[in-house]
Amino acid sequence: MTLANLPPLVTVFGGSGFVGRHVVRALAKRGYRIRVAVRRPDLAGFLQPLGNVGQISFVQANLRYRNSIDRAVEGASHVINCVGILHQTGRNTFDAVQEFGGRAVAEAARNAGATLTHISAIGAHADSDSGYGRTKGRAEAAILSIKPDAVIFRPSIVFGPEDSFFNKFADMARMSPVLPLVGGGKTKFQPVYVEDVAEAVARAVDGKVAGGKIYELGGPEVLSFRECLEMMLKVTSRKNPLVSLPFGLASLIGSIASLIPFVTPPITPDQVRLLKRDNVVSPEAEAEGRTLKGLGITPTMPASVLGSYLVQYRPHGQYTGSGKAA
Repeated sequence: MTLANLPPLVTVFGGSGFVGRHVVRALAKRGYRIRVAVRRPDLAGFLQPLGNVGQISFVQANLRYRNSIDRAVEGASHVINCVGILHQTGRNTFDAVQEFGGRAVAEAARNAGATLTHISAIGAHADSDSGYGRTKGRAEAAILSIKPDAVIFRPSIVFGPEDSFFNKFADMARMSPVLPLVGGGKTKFQPVYVEDVAEAVARAVDGKVAGGKIYELGGPEVLSFRECLEMMLKVTSRKNPLVSLPFGLASLIGSIASLIPFVTPPITPDQVRLLKRDNVVSPEAEAEGRTLKGLGITPTMPASVLGSYLVQYRPHGQYTGSGKAA
């Protein structure tokens, strides 16, 4: 096969992360050559079985260093940025990773003549009182100014085998006698399945998603924080009481926990600020078809998937009985 006949090369920043690994798999199934750009390529080898021999390669890249971004994009026909952080550690700040990094990836894609897909988040806004939401919003504006034909996806909370939401609270339920409902558990979410997000990204690479738009990806159900935890407890066969935790107290706990070195805090003050606003698809996106359904993708129900990976958190794992006769 000559170089001209090779399948297109797609660079995926953050390809070893939760969303990124599912994006890599969706692209591999379509036959693309994939270059996974990550900080630690030596820890990303688990991705290779997702493709054929030689289909998936790795390159070291850090969104804080522009030269590494340019090298990772060289020769690619499409670039995907899956990188995002929920809390800041050391030099990996929201400003550095999400705003500067997002802008740098867009500039590199433009200079390489590649198309671009960027994964943001519902709640992204340049005027957000959350650093996470603010830098996501600023990145979106910068990306569209640099690459007006870029595709931007804003998912609600993403669920799937390696998620940091349902897994986090299911693990907490094993250790803690009660579970906290930050702000009373009234915040609304629209959980979206990671494979649905990956399919949307793959369709963007296929050229089937109109560029220059921001798409909002949510699942088929709008659930409150309380309803999400109740669903998790049902799936894991646990009965931990849910206790309301005021925003102020949750923020204080997060501030104290964030001071402990080398430990990921259960929640941060910035995440508490995010929880003060609902995380659902906007009526405007629904009306304009900037959703999964608008892309021709049927959203997956959380209840149909959660049991497949939360079973490990049941009191006796897969052997926990339902109480009914076989």
